[in-house]
Parts: sequence; C-alpha cells; structure tokens
Amino acid sequence: QVQLVESGGGLVQAGGSLRLSCAASGRTFSMYGMGWFRQAPGKEREFVAAISWTGLSTLYADSVKGRFTISRDNAKNTVYLQTDSLKPEDTAVYYCAAKRGPISSRSYDYWGQGTQVTVSS
Repeated sequence: QVQLVESGGGLVQAGGSLRLSCAASGRTFSMYGMGWFRQAPGKEREFVAAISWTGLSTLYADSVKGRFTISRDNAKNTVYLQTDSLKPEDTAVYYCAAKRGPISSRSYDYWGQGTQVTVSS
C-alpha cells in the first residue's frame, strides 16, 4: 500500500513556474514507477509525465514536453514536477500516482488527492 500527498499547487501568471511535490508513505517507494496526471474542469484526466523507479527513464505528454520536468528523490520518498512556461491551458487539478512495473502512461495503482494549479492569462 502506498499513500500519496501532493503539494505545491497555486495561482500563477502565464509564463510562470510552480514546483509540485508528491510525498509517498511506505518503505518500498523506490520500487514504484511514478506519474503525474491532470484533470481540467469538464475534461477527462490526462497523462502528464512519468518516471521509472530508478529515475533514469522519463516520459512526457507532447503538450508539456520541454516545459515540465519530472524527478524523484528516493531517499525522501518524494517525486517532483517542475512546471515552467505555464499556460492558461495548464490549469487543472494535478495528481500523482504510483505503479509497479515498467514506466508507462497507464495502469497506475495508487493515487493522491490532487493539488490545484491555476494559470491566469
């Protein structure tokens, strides 16, 4: 069982940055691949980024490639999402998630409660 708690969301102007964090419970955090997803009002949840349990492999949605960076610190049981050059269309609730197995944009087992990111124009 893994429990996930996101933080770092907020209100930012277009072009700004936020660093989202996801703190995980459990001693086996380093065994899980981690991902970030987001859901905007009236839209389905969509994949944003993923990182392997080693941190050596990453995967990004085309919409955020070059602007967002996912990273992890297994010693701190934490995964991060650095969001730069934010756009109003990035406004959403951002969720982190954990999964066993290879890095992927799908099939996650555990989810956090989410943190709101709002980008004003």
